[in-house]
Amino acid sequence: MLRIIAGQWRGRKLKAPAGETTRPTADRTRETLFSMLTSRLGSFEDLAVLDLFAGSGALGLEALSRGAARCVFVEHDRAAIDVLRANIRSLDADANAELRTSSALALGIPPQRFDVVLIDPPYASGAGAVALDKLGRLGWFGPATWISVETGKSEKVDVAGFAIDAERIVGKAKLTILRLAADVSD
Repeated sequence: MLRIIAGQWRGRKLKAPAGETTRPTADRTRETLFSMLTSRLGSFEDLAVLDLFAGSGALGLEALSRGAARCVFVEHDRAAIDVLRANIRSLDADANAELRTSSALALGIPPQRFDVVLIDPPYASGAGAVALDKLGRLGWFGPATWISVETGKSEKVDVAGFAIDAERIVGKAKLTILRLAADVSD
């Protein structure tokens, strides 16, 4: 069962899509990720968050619960979209949530730069690295953007133009926190 870990919606349950297509981030992994991000950000107050490969929306909704001003969720799987919409509605988060029903790899020019980007693609797909590369070239990230990529624990995130700030293995997952490399963020 999924639930919000902290913030205004702490303890509230979230739905997850049925089947094996979507793998929601486990509570323990999400708790570790948000601890890592909070130690770098201080808080999520008034931040703009991008949740790529959003699935149930657990990551972006956690950020909103912790005070983020807005979150753009990107998901293309029909079952996941339906569950994500239901989760947004159940938390009455419509005013702070924007749902884009497309592939993360199909995004074009950004409407803005984001403070935090949460990337949770299917494990062993390489889609996280592809999304980082493409969206980085399109300007979705600024020098102050913190980027999280969740992969299987044996996967490596290595994309030109990005510097790894931290990596942590939690169960079957590896969390990688990145920033734009200094030479490309100028």
